[in-house]
Amino acid sequence: MRNLRNALIVMLLAAIVAFAPAGSNAADVVVTLITMAFLTAIAWTIYVLSRENQLTLVALSDGRRAILYGSLGLIALLIAGTDELFSSGGGTVAWVLLFAGSVAAIYRVWKEANTYG
Repeated sequence: MRNLRNALIVMLLAAIVAFAPAGSNAADVVVTLITMAFLTAIAWTIYVLSRENQLTLVALSDGRRAILYGSLGLIALLIAGTDELFSSGGGTVAWVLLFAGSVAAIYRVWKEANTYG
């Protein structure tokens, strides 16, 4: 019964978007608000993590810190340019490769910072 209720709620919202005047504009506003909330949550998480790990960040060499911050900056640019890059096949491949490279670089810096020996 609960699944049926949830499906009806989703269908009602879809009907409002599809048939109400300016329904697509309202849907765009909601999606924009959700996206902004998501990006704000990511920014807050990064801020809290940087405050909690200040000693680790200071202990990194300048080169490792540059790799870490450069990778985080690249991810921010990739998020900002997602629509533009996803408009072509080559852009999509570049986005995926750059994102994977950034995540790999962040992982490697983290792994080296937490390895003793």
